[in-house]
Amino acid sequence: METQFHVVNNVEPRSDFSCLAGRPGIPGLHGTPGAPGRDGRDGRPGIQGKQGPRGFGGTPPGKQGPPGTPGAPGPKGPKGDAGPKGEKGEPGARGFSAYSNRKECSWINIDEGKDNGLIRDCVFQKKDNNSILHVYWNGNLRIHNCNDCCKRWFFTFNGIECKTPRAIDGIVYMAKGVAHNIHRVRHIEGHCDKIHKGPVRVGFNVGNCAGYGNVDAKTGWNSNSRLFVEEVPRPQP
Repeated sequence: METQFHVVNNVEPRSDFSCLAGRPGIPGLHGTPGAPGRDGRDGRPGIQGKQGPRGFGGTPPGKQGPPGTPGAPGPKGPKGDAGPKGEKGEPGARGFSAYSNRKECSWINIDEGKDNGLIRDCVFQKKDNNSILHVYWNGNLRIHNCNDCCKRWFFTFNGIECKTPRAIDGIVYMAKGVAHNIHRVRHIEGHCDKIHKGPVRVGFNVGNCAGYGNVDAKTGWNSNSRLFVEEVPRPQP
């Protein structure tokens, strides 16, 4: 269909569709996202592949060799610095070795003819107040030419006989001894307590027996005489 144009008052006709363009409009809002689709079905399992050919046999492992010769020790390292001094430990229980303290005094051919008094002594250094002394005398003793007679040999400690537990002594008695002069080896032994530490003069003495008079005595003849002193721990009660 053809468009009709008309000239009015010398004005050039224009198209009915001619107009001025307006400004672009504001973009619209995005739409709401749709719900996520469902997972697809699992595919079919694949076909298992065939096992490849077996490889050629490898070389078997060799036998274990003999052990090697031990190496020479390395050089000694330098001496390390001294460590710090440790703390002082608690004192331990006193052992038997703490009383390893003894002395033996011996003579040959004393041939001492005293009838009363000190025969010989032995000075001993006692280390501990809580220890006791073990003493013994071994040698030749005799009394001579008497009937119903007796002599007593005994120990003293700093001139005093032992009182704890009791005196350490021995006697020689003869019922019929006129014209007899028999010498025999005798042994007298015991322990004495309550003796302070320090020097102790241990003496071996002779005297009369209780209730008997004086007779001829002899201590040591043609042989060795021994006076032994030892510091030992206190015994059990």
